Amino acid sequence: MASDSDSSLPPSKTGPRSPQEGPPDNEVVRRILKGESELFEELVRRYQQRVYATLYHMTANHEDATDLTQDAFVKAFRALATFKGDSSFYTWVYRIAVNRTLNFLKQRKQRTFMSLNDLDVQVEHDPDLVSLISDRTPERDARLSELQSALNAALLKLSEHHRLVVTLHDIQGLPHEEIARIMECNVGTVRSRLFYARQQLQALLSDHLK
Repeated sequence: MASDSDSSLPPSKTGPRSPQEGPPDNEVVRRILKGESELFEELVRRYQQRVYATLYHMTANHEDATDLTQDAFVKAFRALATFKGDSSFYTWVYRIAVNRTLNFLKQRKQRTFMSLNDLDVQVEHDPDLVSLISDRTPERDARLSELQSALNAALLKLSEHHRLVVTLHDIQGLPHEEIARIMECNVGTVRSRLFYARQQLQALLSDHLK
């Protein structure tokens, strides 16, 4: 990440922290805008891991996700005066991060693989897969490796918007309404994208789950 970005964002000095601890986000924002800029690291602590997890599942690359997460918080810090409080702070910063990542993905041609262990999409609850994971055998390991490759490929065949809605709902656990605010669309669009994405994943993986 560029050095000028690093100097613009107060560093986060501690590990992950529950978003519920401490004063409300809007109170922290108000104090930052009044001059307590060092408090921004509190917002970073609260949400950087959640943002990073989303961006990792969108990019399938740890370094890219780390850089994009840092960039998103730098942009949020610089634009904090424009935060109106109409939505929650994490919805606002998620939107910044998602938009930057979608632009990044449009420019990136080379893609890497996701990890099956990091995913929690609906297809993983297939009875055959549950049975496969529960019995550790050489056959199980071989089939799981094959399934991981297939799942990686299937997810990367989804459009960025469909991969994003699966990530936010099935992996991050966000409700449809929150996803709609992040993606700046209506709830019906979120539901239809999620349905389509799941159908596509099941179709792409059907041969591996017989």
